[in-house]
Amino acid sequence: MDPAIALHARGALTDAELEGLHAAAFDHEPGTTPWGRRLTDHSLTWVTARHDGRLVGFVNVVGDGGVHAILLDTCVAPDVQGRGVGRALVAAAVEQARAAGCHWVHADYEPHLVAFYEDACGLRPTAAGLVRLT
Repeated sequence: MDPAIALHARGALTDAELEGLHAAAFDHEPGTTPWGRRLTDHSLTWVTARHDGRLVGFVNVVGDGGVHAILLDTCVAPDVQGRGVGRALVAAAVEQARAAGCHWVHADYEPHLVAFYEDACGLRPTAAGLVRLT
């Protein structure tokens, strides 16, 4: 990873900058998601990546209060993708989950992300189910 990019566990961020990063990474229009409140109320931890003060990466880690943690919203700004930021975010999130006493870290991902999550980050594929509610 580029040494000019710094990772921070539970890094400070604003709703607007995370919404902008999320929109750019997942190719949707920015909204008004209350990210700060969501993170504070529901997350075990999260990890931010910054380059020259700019938020360029993020991963959220939610937990079950026991041994399971789940990665959500892993995203990297399109202009810094391919530089190891995503892999570093996931590795830091896994370490944070381990430090919190978790034994398992889960992630759901689409087929086009298999190389990232399995090859680059070391996750093993598992069978899982999903129901879309809306």
